[in-house]
Amino acid sequence: MTAQTLSEMRMLLRRHGLKPRASLGQHFLADPNLTRRIVTTAGVRSGDQVLEIGPGTGTLTRQLIAAGARVTAIEIDEHLRPVLEETMEGLAVNLLFLDAASVDYRDLLGEGVWKVVANLPYQVGTQLVLDWLRLVPAISDMTIMVQLEVAQRMAASPGSRAYGLPSVIAGLHSDLKVSFRVPPHVFYPPPQVESAVVRVVRKEAPAGAARAIELAAAGFGQRRKMLRGSLSLVLPNAQAALRAAGIDPTKRAEDLSPADYLRLAEVTS
Repeated sequence: MTAQTLSEMRMLLRRHGLKPRASLGQHFLADPNLTRRIVTTAGVRSGDQVLEIGPGTGTLTRQLIAAGARVTAIEIDEHLRPVLEETMEGLAVNLLFLDAASVDYRDLLGEGVWKVVANLPYQVGTQLVLDWLRLVPAISDMTIMVQLEVAQRMAASPGSRAYGLPSVIAGLHSDLKVSFRVPPHVFYPPPQVESAVVRVVRKEAPAGAARAIELAAAGFGQRRKMLRGSLSLVLPNAQAALRAAGIDPTKRAEDLSPADYLRLAEVTS
C-alpha cells in the first residue's frame, strides 16, 4: 500500500476542486517517511484498534491500515468526503464525519483498548489529549503530532516558563515524552511553526488526582499570585492548608510539582 507524496496529494485535492482550509487549521502530512515513522513510534500491530483525528487526505490512515490496525477516523470537513472515499476505497476503515471536540469518546470506543495515532488539529489538540487522559480510560496510549510549543507545555517541569495545568494533568495521568521534532516543510501547506510527535502512555492516576487538578487549575488561573491568594476561592484558609501540606504559601502555581498538588489534595479532602 503506497503512501501519498506531496505531488500526489496536490493532484488529488485539485481533482476534487479542494484546497486545505485555513479556517480549520488544515496542514496535511505530505511525507511518506514521516507517516511510516509515526506508525513505527506508535508500535501499531495487527489487530490494534486505532483512533485517528483529522485524517485529511488519508495518508497516515493508509499507513495505519497497512500495519494491520482497525482504524476509526474522525474528520470534521465534509468537503473531504469524496477525497477520503477515493483514498480509502477497498480498505476497512470506520470513517466518521463529526466534530472531534463534541464526541462522547466513552460511548464511541466502548470497553476495548485503543491507541490514538493522529496529526491533531491545532485548535483542539491540547484539550482533546487532556480530556482523553482524564475521562477515557479505554485509550491506553497516544502518538500524536502537535505544535512544538504544545508538546513542550505538556512535557514541562515545575519552575519552567512552559509549565502549566497541561503539564500537571499529563504528569498525573501518563508517562509522556517528546519523541521527535517535525519541520514545517513536511506539511501541505507548511505551517508557520515547528511541530513535534509526542508519545503518551497512560498510567493509573493516583487517588486524589481530580482534586489535585482542581487545585492546580485555580492556581494557574491566577498564576501571578502567591498560592495563598490564588487558591483562596477553592480552599478555605488556604495558607494553613498549604503549611499542613509542607508547601510555602508564598510560592506560585508553577513552583509545585504534580506530587505537591496531590499532597495538598490529600490534606484538604
